[in-house]
Amino acid sequence: MPTEDLQLEPFSRSHFDTVAGWFADARGAALWGGTQLPFPFCYDQLCEGSADMLGSKPALVCFTARTADTVAGHGQIVFDRLNGVARLCRIAIAPEFRGKGLSRPLLALLVEEAFREPGIMRVELNVYDNNAAAIRAYLAFGFAKEGIRRSSARYDNERWDTVMMGLLRTEWA
Repeated sequence: MPTEDLQLEPFSRSHFDTVAGWFADARGAALWGGTQLPFPFCYDQLCEGSADMLGSKPALVCFTARTADTVAGHGQIVFDRLNGVARLCRIAIAPEFRGKGLSRPLLALLVEEAFREPGIMRVELNVYDNNAAAIRAYLAFGFAKEGIRRSSARYDNERWDTVMMGLLRTEWA
């Protein structure tokens, strides 16, 4: 697939059904969106804090990644401007694009978007330790593992560890 054609655009209600359809069950949705995201989820739950998306400096920005006329990915950025930190979250690649080299271009677009603000010095993310494919993609991109929050999330009768990862502006440049 031509990843050079990948572009971000603001996520909208018109993208919701496509992205929601990428998750067949509650476990898959929790692994991606957090254990507090109910399944099936609605637009407002996916873009929680949607009021924070208003204004010229929103705290939460949701994106669709598109290649040609196809929605190929999704990602969100939460900005903590006071501390110069942006957190990537709810990153997903459409099932038909998984394993085809889309993770690096999608991450590049999201990180570039975060660092577009001069005051952002760090981009971080959290990922459950049982999401091996995502962890491999983040490490290959340049994120560093910075710690593990043991038994930090509960899904049904399971306990999941959360891996904290970060990328500094100096490492990106």
